[in-house]
Amino acid sequence: MNISFEAPDKINGLMTITLEKDDYQGEVEKTLKDYRKRANIPGFRPGQTPMSLIKRQYGAAVKVDVVNKMLGEKLYGYVRENKIQMLGEPLPSDQQKPLNFESEEPLEFKFDIAVAPEFKAALSGKDKVDYYNITVDDKLIDQQVEMYQSRAGQYEKVEQYDEKERDMLKGDLRELDEKGNVKEGGITVADAVLMPQYMKVEDQKKLFDGAKLGDIITWNPRKAYPESDVEVSSLLKIQKEDVKDHEGDFTYQITEISRFVKAEINQQLFDQTFGEGTVKDEKEFRQKIADIISQQFKADSDYQFLQDVRKHMEKKVGKLEFPEAILKRVMLNNNKDKGADFVEKNFEASIKELGWHLIKEQLVEAQGIKVEEDDLKSVAKEAARAQFAQYGMSNVPDEYLENYAAEMLKKRENVDGLVDRAVDVKLTAALKGVVKLNEKDITLEDFQKMVQEGKM
Repeated sequence: MNISFEAPDKINGLMTITLEKDDYQGEVEKTLKDYRKRANIPGFRPGQTPMSLIKRQYGAAVKVDVVNKMLGEKLYGYVRENKIQMLGEPLPSDQQKPLNFESEEPLEFKFDIAVAPEFKAALSGKDKVDYYNITVDDKLIDQQVEMYQSRAGQYEKVEQYDEKERDMLKGDLRELDEKGNVKEGGITVADAVLMPQYMKVEDQKKLFDGAKLGDIITWNPRKAYPESDVEVSSLLKIQKEDVKDHEGDFTYQITEISRFVKAEINQQLFDQTFGEGTVKDEKEFRQKIADIISQQFKADSDYQFLQDVRKHMEKKVGKLEFPEAILKRVMLNNNKDKGADFVEKNFEASIKELGWHLIKEQLVEAQGIKVEEDDLKSVAKEAARAQFAQYGMSNVPDEYLENYAAEMLKKRENVDGLVDRAVDVKLTAALKGVVKLNEKDITLEDFQKMVQEGKM
């Protein structure tokens, strides 16, 4: 066997592997003997089929399988031993000559290999990177307090409808005829729910202003929702295609008016939000909220810091040269169902991400970062906490978070993303202690605006 590798320009590699008969024949013979033991061919007892027949039936296929397996082992072994930073998978070279597996002549295989460009990515205290501290002001805390009040609020019965309070009505609907009388055989709906503030037409909405319990209001559902057959059909309990047959007036007798009332700021709200006894008064409540917001903002600040490190390093390293022709073939091979147009459209963005990936690899290695099982559990737990927080559940016990995280880690499709996240978390923490931080205080509004405008 002979293996050679050349890359004159250091990025476009060509590997040549030559296999002699002696390299693979022993394994071929061994495999054919195993076939013979298991062969069940009519006219012969198990294990007694003539080897000549086994070779004639299976010899060529076995040879191909053995050679392909050997090729893979030797190719990747050579890459590892010689520390070649291969990008993607090796591809059959255009220089490959036709092979004759029936012959006993040496088999020569040629592979095109994309090699990562050589460069050095390093950071030190001489590198200055922005770090944004998002300020937590009373306005943000007030908004969060109001959100908790709303989530803990409830509907209460009132006597008079007020649009500003976003009241909800319940009443009985009756269809009228052209003379304004209850239509015989017309639609009637008991306990129909209405929220007039969502009506699209102002004059229909105003019919309900100041309405009281027991009032009967004549209105027109079709006019109130002129562009939504779905809303009308849902209200009248009919099929959407039947709405056109019921475009006249209806009466609506109000039987109930409900008003949503936010929870009061008291011990019950504190306990419901953060657990019994965790917070004793409004000052502690607001401080607890401020701490949570600060922790959430820290994750945003850290994420933006890593993005700024990326920009800094991409500028510092400069333009990297890639073996574009080979990489386009690799990308096409991995996206056969999407075709060449997909490759051309997405290639530049893919190369940009590849460049950052290579830079980050060096930074990770320089900081000695390794992801352990505890790191994955921690990241999964934080992901679980964030998911619960989206539903206003900020006091979820650790036991539940750990169980939820454990379930996440059981799914292979989650693990790769969690590993990447764990690497980013550890790398961010490490680099904050390496570079010189240019700390800047910024409001949430300005931070979000700058991120959206891409000015960071």
